[in-house]
Amino acid sequence: MLADKDRIFTNLYGFQSWHLDAARARGDWDNTKDILAKGQDAIIDEIKASGLRGRGGAGFPTGMKWSFMPKESKDGRPSFLVINADESEPGSCKDREIIRHDPHKLIEGALVAGYAMRARAAYIYIRGEYIREAEVLFAAVQEAYDAGLLGTNAAGSGYDFDVFVHRGAGAYICGEETAMIESLEGKKGQPRLKPPFPAGAGLYGCPTTVNNVESIAVAPTIMRRGASWFSSFGRENNKGTKLFQISGHVENPCVVEEAMSIPFSELIEKHCGGIRGGKDNLLAVIPGGSSVPLVPADLIWDAPMDFDGLKEVGSGLGTAAVIVMDKSTDIVRAISRLSHFYKHESCGQCTPCREGTGWMWRMMKRLETGDAAVEEIDMLQQVTKQVEGHTICALGDAAAWPIQGLIRHFRPEIERRIAAAGNMAEAAE
Repeated sequence: MLADKDRIFTNLYGFQSWHLDAARARGDWDNTKDILAKGQDAIIDEIKASGLRGRGGAGFPTGMKWSFMPKESKDGRPSFLVINADESEPGSCKDREIIRHDPHKLIEGALVAGYAMRARAAYIYIRGEYIREAEVLFAAVQEAYDAGLLGTNAAGSGYDFDVFVHRGAGAYICGEETAMIESLEGKKGQPRLKPPFPAGAGLYGCPTTVNNVESIAVAPTIMRRGASWFSSFGRENNKGTKLFQISGHVENPCVVEEAMSIPFSELIEKHCGGIRGGKDNLLAVIPGGSSVPLVPADLIWDAPMDFDGLKEVGSGLGTAAVIVMDKSTDIVRAISRLSHFYKHESCGQCTPCREGTGWMWRMMKRLETGDAAVEEIDMLQQVTKQVEGHTICALGDAAAWPIQGLIRHFRPEIERRIAAAGNMAEAAE
């Protein structure tokens, strides 16, 4: 269990003020100038050495991502950092806690990361529904400007750096990095074809890196305490601490910072008071936000909560939004509801996603009631494979994976419904 002295987010629950003076008392903005004085390449090397992987879902090594940015502008174009605070993944609620209770961690992280990548400014794209969180963020950025920590000669470092907060309008697709860039530019939020990648041509055609809130917010602490400290947590290739968001059928749903690779059972027993109705009442868990496949109880219980451990059980860590479902859950209906979400949020740019998400949802609605032939289960599986990997962005994959997980682990339950509705005989003929 992670010791309090090793927690990065010390005001996660808002027991103290979020304002600058309280943040400084907690250690934020402490000699930021000295961190920047280490030099841009030294900061990137330290982040690489720490083993930090992106906390937004994909888990790409953060230091490596930063190193893709050009070291000097050959044509006068500035570079930008875009921070993804469009936390729209069902089950995810960690970035929101950082922004409303510890915003200066994010703002200082933006300066450190922006300086390391030689960026001129950072744009924080915050989800439209996060109204109070946006108010806190606007005020915190203003505090940083007033204290000389942003703007000209930021934090006395001799480096000029601006931070802009941009409010989204509630589109899930704008969480995809290129759709977010399009939205920031004032266009319709639709993903771009890649290449060119944002590091070559991103916001306003300039080199851009897009990072998640949590990835950026931990950077100053890693620089202060050292890469070896951060990499002392978790298994190889799964280093550091992580914010887990546990919701659903546990005694105490919560957001908690823990060491990577903590077993699922320990996470639930220590922080959530266990499964509602006891361990034997657990049915399945979606371990990383709604877009990763569910894992049945027997496979998840001892699984290490990290990128590789969850990959081994056929799922993923994603944003570490752990959705716990006990045996009272109508599992087919739950996945059907997620299918409706992805149908609703598809931007419609790619035919497989535009048509496939609607088709999959309508099929799931029929499977809910058993109003289908048994062969249609395999047909649905085939359609998910025609959507997965055939779209510009990952929304098609996100729509397909929950259904694939359901068919893989709960096919007998789907067949039972078809039989109960009296449709098995038709299938046999």
